[in-house]
Amino acid sequence: MEIGYAPVSRGDTQDLAPQLRALTDAGCDPIYREEASGGHADRRELARAIGALTPGDVLVVWKLDRLSRSLRDLLFTLEAITAAGAGFRSLTEAIDTTTAPGRLMTQMLGAFAEFERAMIRERTMSGLAHARSAGRHLGRRPSLTGQQRAEIIARAEAGQGSPAQLASLFRVSRSTVQRVLRAHRERLIEPSKKA
Repeated sequence: MEIGYAPVSRGDTQDLAPQLRALTDAGCDPIYREEASGGHADRRELARAIGALTPGDVLVVWKLDRLSRSLRDLLFTLEAITAAGAGFRSLTEAIDTTTAPGRLMTQMLGAFAEFERAMIRERTMSGLAHARSAGRHLGRRPSLTGQQRAEIIARAEAGQGSPAQLASLFRVSRSTVQRVLRAHRERLIEPSKKA
């Protein structure tokens, strides 16, 4: 069975008629219609169409960009279709995963996507290493300055407030205050262990 999927972007002036005509001419029945952005993962009708696939069925779209706006999402969707034992066909680009050339092209897309992920990972790791070697702090900015941490410790040791009260005073969470105090206690214990 050939199952059609015909989406249009939300708020767009696109007309569904050309898609529906092409899918009907290709013998698709049923045809799932959807008004959603291709960039968003929440496409209920696409999920329903894939859920309706049985082994041997083919999900058909008018154009490849109707199925996905990114290579990563396209591959994820194609994996879901393959897992259902079904095929995929794009009428305009003449892509058909039920044929050997179509499967080869899908595998090539997968290889390019994996290469892209590896390159992004490599660039990210290189950038992080460079930032560390330059002495830059990575991650979130500390919620307390060194002076504020010292003041929290001094107030706690003088009995001038509970962790909850100090947290409120310095506008941080109670767990942040507790971490500051725990780290301070551990620093005090360390020298006595060495002695």
